[in-house]
Amino acid sequence: MLRVGDLERSLIFYTEVLGMRILRRKDYPSGRFTLAFVGYGDESENTVLELTHNWDKTHYALGQGYGHIALGVEDIYSTCSAISERGGLVVREPGPMKHGKTVIAFIEDPDGYKIELIQMNSREPAS
Repeated sequence: MLRVGDLERSLIFYTEVLGMRILRRKDYPSGRFTLAFVGYGDESENTVLELTHNWDKTHYALGQGYGHIALGVEDIYSTCSAISERGGLVVREPGPMKHGKTVIAFIEDPDGYKIELIQMNSREPAS
């Protein structure tokens, strides 16, 4: 779950820039918040991301405990190019990770959350 300051801006990013779908969305007027779930497929078979928008809050400090979301991609170079073309911010261009061979890149969402992209066929086996 990510807390977001502007739900519409975040939904545009996750759907139009990353290609996810809005799976469900519900307002909770008595609690003054909205939950929106986005992902690449049905929740029964895929991992989804919950975006929480508290109506009275427009910004969050990212905190020290948050690392990043990671998404596997088939072609990291064309994915980063497409993300840039759609207005997304690539903050680390694709290339091998430090101390390894796995090809990664990092992008940033509108609230400053980092998202790691991992080239699927370059992942090193777990030891």
